Amino acid sequence: MNAHYETAAIRPAVAVKKKARRYTQNGVALFFLAPWLIGLICLTLGPMIASLYFSFTDYSVLSAPNWVGLTNYKTMFTSDKLFLISLKVTFLYVLVSVPLKLIFALAVAVLLNKGMKGLGIYRTVYYIPSLLGGSVAIAMLWRKMFGGDGLLNQILHLVGINAPDWVANPKYALYSIVLLSVWQFGSSMIIFLAGLKQIPSEYYEASAVDGASRMRQFFSITIPMLSPVIFFNLVMQIITSFQSFTQAFVISNGTGGPVNSTLMYSLYLYKKGFAFFQMGYASAMAWVLVLLIALFTLLIFRSAKSWVHYEDGGK
Repeated sequence: MNAHYETAAIRPAVAVKKKARRYTQNGVALFFLAPWLIGLICLTLGPMIASLYFSFTDYSVLSAPNWVGLTNYKTMFTSDKLFLISLKVTFLYVLVSVPLKLIFALAVAVLLNKGMKGLGIYRTVYYIPSLLGGSVAIAMLWRKMFGGDGLLNQILHLVGINAPDWVANPKYALYSIVLLSVWQFGSSMIIFLAGLKQIPSEYYEASAVDGASRMRQFFSITIPMLSPVIFFNLVMQIITSFQSFTQAFVISNGTGGPVNSTLMYSLYLYKKGFAFFQMGYASAMAWVLVLLIALFTLLIFRSAKSWVHYEDGGK
């Protein structure tokens, strides 16, 4: 009987200790998560909510915001010609640069997957442009290279070709930025290379016994087995391309020229917000960009059911 009463008396004390230990562990976890939570609230969620409110206002930063409802969105799609031009330029940039970058990255990854010597060195060399390509210095160097008296034209002049000033010609200016984007293929290439190394060699050996050519192996084995990696790279590159800003800003000197041929969406958004102080309008543009990226990402996820294959046979 005494033992029973002692056990009954101990149980509440043990429960209290476990509860206190749990609170202590949760407190420690919250302490270490606090910097991230503060950053999330103050630097991400807070500005997002504020920009959503500003998108429905006439806000010049220098004065208090004035509520105007959907006026910014109506103006955007009905009377702002530069907005439509920026959309056209950005769509063209994404449509051309993303496939070229992924094709180039996959081609280099396939070559590096052949087991060549010094693979680590090649991998590092090809990855460096992805680290440097988004910098202002590289964009300025690119503008010099593709200028009227730049390195590219000097080389072409040696073989008797009179080339135009690529960055000053509205027909070619955007494509010089596309080339800069494609040059930054290193991050996608590294991911492709990791995916290629996960494909079992037995598949290629069995297909070789059946008489399959290298080309047939590539399209029947490599591409299907690599489709989840292609899907990931495609989504990430589309999201990144829609937000491209630095290259267009530097190469066009912040104007989006010549003749608005490099007026990327993010560049026009920047000009509206920080050059013309139309921060309410710029906020509306930012939310339209969010919706555009979400729409394209959703379309890719929906289409993935028909072309992304996994090792377990599912899609």
